[in-house]
Amino acid sequence: MNQRHFNVLFLCTGNSIRSIMAEAILNREGAGQFTGFSAGSHPAGEVDHRALVLLKTLNHPTDECRSKSWDEFAKPDAPALDFVFTVCDTAADEVCPVWPGQPMTAHWGVPDPKYHDGPEAEVAAAFADTYRMLASRISIFVNLPIASLDRMTLQKRLDDIGKQG
Repeated sequence: MNQRHFNVLFLCTGNSIRSIMAEAILNREGAGQFTGFSAGSHPAGEVDHRALVLLKTLNHPTDECRSKSWDEFAKPDAPALDFVFTVCDTAADEVCPVWPGQPMTAHWGVPDPKYHDGPEAEVAAAFADTYRMLASRISIFVNLPIASLDRMTLQKRLDDIGKQG
């Protein structure tokens, strides 16, 4: 039996850490059934080097990681999106573009590790903690029985995932 393929967009304001991590995690954990993308409302223009180091250390490919605007995904030739998740509180409060196909949305906010002060080891731990939270949520998501859930139940599950620590 063929499973349906889903496109998922992760949004953050700068598209330099959290949404980039989420894209990489989903593309590995959901390979075959999900394709992850990321974008920002005000992209930083570059991916934070500490995020790239962490992703490389955890054996994620990083060659295609880039900071980009969410406008790329609102164009007529953009991939049809099934899900859009905000991973920062700022992006959750912004007025998003109208996404073609009316994807399901949820807020999965996680702390921004770039604002963590302290020794480099503590900053690295903050980046790892952000990765862990995203990986946990994405693992729950990719294991949902999406095909057997009605839209309201699926929306509740998506919202509940955003409350996971």
